[in-house]
Order: sequence, then structure tokens, then C-alpha cells
Amino acid sequence: MQILQTKIPGLVIIEPDVFADQRGYFFESFNEDKYKKQGIISKFVQDNVSSSVRGVIRGLHYQLAPFSQAKLIQVLKGKVLDVAVDLRQGSPSFGEHISIELSDENHRQFFVPRGFAHGFSVLSDEVLFSYKCDNLYSKEAERGINFNDPFLGIDWQISPHEAIISGKDQALPSLQEAEHNFIFRN
Repeated sequence: MQILQTKIPGLVIIEPDVFADQRGYFFESFNEDKYKKQGIISKFVQDNVSSSVRGVIRGLHYQLAPFSQAKLIQVLKGKVLDVAVDLRQGSPSFGEHISIELSDENHRQFFVPRGFAHGFSVLSDEVLFSYKCDNLYSKEAERGINFNDPFLGIDWQISPHEAIISGKDQALPSLQEAEHNFIFRN
């Protein structure tokens, strides 16, 4: 397993060891001991799976502290552009984002710690998307930022006429207007 650091500390890309032959492939999608040795010490308590079609944009979502969630994300089928935005007040990268392509072909995982908004766009005909969370879902703490906030400047790699966005996500506020309560700690 390789851990690739991004320009935003804490956001890491995981490339698992994949063993492939004529039958297909095998890899460990999670091994608590191995991940701890790499600095990923979240205790995951909830797994989520979603299915979407080409053009869907979900996000940008997060939960306020103390209900915030770290996420370990992977794609089981298809391809997405996965995005995380730093919402930690005082962070040198506040408001910046990382975009990474996750697919069933590259087997990459993306670890998003607490204090980040998260979203993705579907680049394949369909996608089966899976993620582990280190805190349970809380409807009361659920918040979000508009995917199309010009301040963020995210290229979702989806044309406007192809984009499929829920009414709830379209109504999310900009980063400037959004409620968030995360503090950056070195």
C-alpha cells in the first residue's frame, strides 16, 4: 500500500496493493493495523454506499463538529471526480480543494479528515460509490456548500447541460455564507 500526500495536509490518496491474474483481482480495501501505521487513525463506525448515473454531482457536504466525519472513500464500479474542500478556520489552505479521480480501475482511495466538505461528480455511465465514516450521520448537524461557488472554482468535469443536481444541493449557500465550525490544529 502506498500513501500519496496531497498539497493539503491530512488529505491523502491510498493506492492499495492489487493482486491480479486471469481470474480478476484482489486487494484489501481496509486493514485497521496497516492504516494506523500510515497515520490514518480514525475508528470507522458507519459504511455508506450510493449509486448514481453519469452527470450526477453530489455535495459539497459535511457535518458540524462535534458530529463531523472523517471519510475513507472508494469507487466499487465506475469513475468519479472526488473533491474535498478545506473548511478549517486558520488553515493555510482554507477554501482550497483537492480533486482526484477514483475508479474501479485505479482502485485508489481518498481519506478526507474531519473539517472538510466533500462531494463528487460521476464521470462514467453509472457508479457504485462507497465510504466509511468515523461518526454517525446527524441530520441536525448536516450542512453544505454550493458545488458551483465561484470562489471555489471547482471544475467538476461535467458540462452544465449534463449536470444532475438535487434541489437540496442547488440551494446550498456559498462558502462565505455557510455555517462551519472547524478549527485548524497543527
